Amino acid sequence: MYLFCPAAVRGMRAGLGAVLILASLLSAFLLLDCRPTFALPAFARKYGMPCSACHEAWPKLSPFGQQFKDNGYQMGNDRDAPIFQQAAYWPVTFRITPIWQRENTNRQSVDVPASGGGVTTGEKSVTTTGFNWTGLDFHTAGTLAHNFTFYVLPSSDNTGAFHFEAVWTRFDNLFGSSWFNLKFGKFELDNLLSEKRILTLSNTGGFYRNYHFQPLTAPGIPETSYGFGIGDNQVGVEWMGHSKDDRTRVSASLLSSNDGQPGLPTSRGYDGFIAASRAFQWGNLGLQRVGGFAYFGQAPTYYQYNLTTTTQIGTLIDGITPVINTTTGPVAGTGIGNQGFQRYGLIGMWYFKKLDVTTIYFRGRDSAFLGAGAPSNQPLPSLARAPTWNGALFETHYTVSPQLILINRYELIRMSQQATVGNPGNLGNVDALTFAARYYPFISSRAGFAFHGEYSIARQRDGSPVTFQDLTTNSLLAGFDFAF
Repeated sequence: MYLFCPAAVRGMRAGLGAVLILASLLSAFLLLDCRPTFALPAFARKYGMPCSACHEAWPKLSPFGQQFKDNGYQMGNDRDAPIFQQAAYWPVTFRITPIWQRENTNRQSVDVPASGGGVTTGEKSVTTTGFNWTGLDFHTAGTLAHNFTFYVLPSSDNTGAFHFEAVWTRFDNLFGSSWFNLKFGKFELDNLLSEKRILTLSNTGGFYRNYHFQPLTAPGIPETSYGFGIGDNQVGVEWMGHSKDDRTRVSASLLSSNDGQPGLPTSRGYDGFIAASRAFQWGNLGLQRVGGFAYFGQAPTYYQYNLTTTTQIGTLIDGITPVINTTTGPVAGTGIGNQGFQRYGLIGMWYFKKLDVTTIYFRGRDSAFLGAGAPSNQPLPSLARAPTWNGALFETHYTVSPQLILINRYELIRMSQQATVGNPGNLGNVDALTFAARYYPFISSRAGFAFHGEYSIARQRDGSPVTFQDLTTNSLLAGFDFAF
């Protein structure tokens, strides 16, 4: 496995240069005359079509499925409107995955014997294995009336604790034009590569690391001044427009600066996201897609107000003297001293008949105040710098048949400027490799079912919490992924 081979690492650095060249080519394509949520058997039942009509391999969309989604889950016939459906029809899909899994972390914090007696904090390799299950996704979506679309997704962890992953409504084809569609609520960002439709499921490989990366501020110490992931559902309003054939797509969003959290817990600021993409036919190879995106965010560095709370939690043994617990914390929603962060990317989806390759060049930057975790009403620490990094993703899918797909993904992240002067230049660099296969024993309009197998491994330079050595995690997973 080349992941830890020094020669391969040198090759990866050279490969990043190639990615930069590819990114330049992609940006040129963007000047020519697109895409990214979930697999819903409810839609297949509604229209009497197999799930494969909209999915290359569910939940991955085909061009037809993307166009159906962009049209507001409408085919343009009588079946679109709820009043034409049988009363027994209920647009609901349940998805859950019973699995067997093996998880390993090579350096995890544990108590170890101290040299002078007692215990101290050390690191050990920790492995867990056994049968488990994922959380439950409860999708309901469709049309309320012609050109009025909705989506509600209550989602739970595997203990049954629910939250709202998505809640939105959309006005489609305003003024009779496909270029005016307005969405309001909590939704996935309109990016070309959708993390919500990812084909991998494990703890190590079930997300895109470039979408969620935040740098280390020192060996073993992650940046904690704010939380953000470009793959997270956000709360706000989105305008999206597309050509009639869906080859050209553009969107712009205004979002609350809370990473999709309810109740405005931290900030009164707003973020912005823009995306554009273009699809074109390349001979008989298939429909190629190129796109770009940019996220302009801000996060508070301190709170305007704090509140001290005193709570009686019990009494002493005499039964008279109260036990008082006093805590001081920020007042929700009063985060100020906002500082900026940015995420940019160029994406290409290249189809060569049964093989498709997705490539991404990614760049991120945080304010020096965010990198240092310092309030902006105080002088910036002398060694603090704005952390900056570059990333890349290469993901391949080989569709052996409509029932079998093979998946491989490699991601890398390289720091170009550390948050603190004097940190090692490669501090926080990430390499991640994933292999997976999905087999669909049947394809119908009633349900989706897949046998899923996956192995994923990831390494972060100097990321372990105690000894500050390389932190490696790996996952092995096999399970049944089904939706009904």
